[in-house]
Amino acid sequence: MWLWLTVLSALLLGTYDVAKKRALKRNGVYWILVTATGLTALYLSPFLFLRTGSLPDHLSLMLKAVLVSLSWVSGLKAMECLPLTTVSTIKASRPMFVLIFSILLFGERLNLLQWLGVAVVMTALLLSSRSKHHETDRKTSAKGISLMILSVLAGSASALYDKHILQQLNLDPMFVQSWTNVYITILLAILLLVQYLTDKKRFQPFVWDWRILLISVLITVADALYFFAVKEPDAMLSIISMVRRCSVLITFLGGALILKEGHVKEKALEMLLMMAGVALLLYGSL
Repeated sequence: MWLWLTVLSALLLGTYDVAKKRALKRNGVYWILVTATGLTALYLSPFLFLRTGSLPDHLSLMLKAVLVSLSWVSGLKAMECLPLTTVSTIKASRPMFVLIFSILLFGERLNLLQWLGVAVVMTALLLSSRSKHHETDRKTSAKGISLMILSVLAGSASALYDKHILQQLNLDPMFVQSWTNVYITILLAILLLVQYLTDKKRFQPFVWDWRILLISVLITVADALYFFAVKEPDAMLSIISMVRRCSVLITFLGGALILKEGHVKEKALEMLLMMAGVALLLYGSL
């Protein structure tokens, strides 16, 4: 069951990425994040008091909120500098870090087909790294790539931490998701206030965009499916992270068909290889 929960989560996550890119045309990064997470916290508010949790539990969720916020903010900042198709290929490196540390920290072991899938995905990542010199603005591209790498590292740490709090600390998935979104909303609201106080003249006012409502719904459902998948005792975080990255196919198609981004044929090979690797991982995990 955990495998199919992950697949469905990945499909929703890819749609979420496309909606985020479109929303950046009307609002800044912090406005999008704080509004979307605030709405998510509102959706999940009925779960806030089903289990109050201890102080250590809440401190654990605060740490997760910091990791998620860092990953989101740097990732969205990178989206302002890079085409969505490029963002999707860099973001696909996250499962490599999760795989390595899942083996080292949690003792996960992959079979032959799963390792073959990993090898195919790694090949796709090597090809994508060779294509970066085609971007037009080298300075902007370098900044965007650096931010995206930071986002990937923070996101990888957050994923590893998820298995710790859901399985080893045995926290309930809805308790984790509801309270984490509250803490993320508070953190992002503070960042937004700091941005306003330090640069009032260039501060961008909020403009309502229906895509923000869509973003909040997509990430709420995608994350809920993911947390329930990780919670299952036989779930392998290394495989979950790899399969969840198949969201890049939806992101890539959205960038190519909806946003009309360039270098599509060149990056299509990388995405096809990525999907072939994920297919091997799926087959090897059944």
